[in-house]
Order: sequence, then structure tokens, then C-alpha cells
Amino acid sequence: MRVTTWTEYSLIISLHLARRGGTEPVAARDISESERLPGDYVEQILLRLRRAGLVQSVRGARGGYLLARPPEQISVHDVMAACDHQIFEVNCDAHQVDDERCGNGSQCSIRPVWHALRNQVDLLLKGVSLTDLMQEESKVQELVGIAAAS
Repeated sequence: MRVTTWTEYSLIISLHLARRGGTEPVAARDISESERLPGDYVEQILLRLRRAGLVQSVRGARGGYLLARPPEQISVHDVMAACDHQIFEVNCDAHQVDDERCGNGSQCSIRPVWHALRNQVDLLLKGVSLTDLMQEESKVQELVGIAAAS
């Protein structure tokens, strides 16, 4: 698993919208300036988030973007999946070395470890919402520590 720039920026943008409370649309340019992110990235990320149903756009002079759901209903996993499409890629599934080692009928003692790790990562990311991320870092650390121990 690799946390990409897309992922980092998409979470920053989503948190920005969550903190605004959803009362008025926020222009992509305003998000870009406030968060010091490249404008073209912000536009592309907002488009992906909109396509995934996580944000909605409002047209017009006072238009912009709002979260499409309450922040407690949007997980880190949701945002990552919307922007990167693949959160945790199991290399032997995506890029098989050979059919004998990686094919469907093959026996591989490593593959179950990667699948279990992917499942744990998904479980953790699905358990953390934008509302959780709006808390102090120490509170998020506690939340993640508890989720990881479960």
C-alpha cells in the first residue's frame, strides 16, 4: 500500500468541506488557496469525489462544492477509493508473475497474508470518518489504536 498525493489531497479537500459545515458551497479556487494545493489537482479531485457521490456541485456565481452526505457517513476508505480507485493492491493478483505460481488453481502460501493485510487495512479505513478526522491528533490516534486492536 502506498499513500499517494491524490489520496492526501483528497482527504485534505474532503476535510475542508466537512469543516465548512455544508451550509454554503465552496469554490474549488477557494479550497485551493486555503489549503495551498494546486488548483488543477483540486478540480480533478473534486470531479472524482462528485462522480463517487461524496460531494455535490452547485452551479452559478455563488456555486461550488458541498459534501453530499454528513461527514460522519463518509469514511477515509470512501475518499481513498473515489480518488485512487485501488487502496491496497495485492501485487500477485494484479500482476501475476506466472500462471503456475499465481494462477487461480495454484498454491501460494504468501497470498493469504497479503489478503489478510488488505482486509485489515480496509477495516481500519472504513472505521474512520471525516468527523473523526476533525478531532485533535491525539484523539484520532486513540481511535485508530482502538480500531487496530479490535
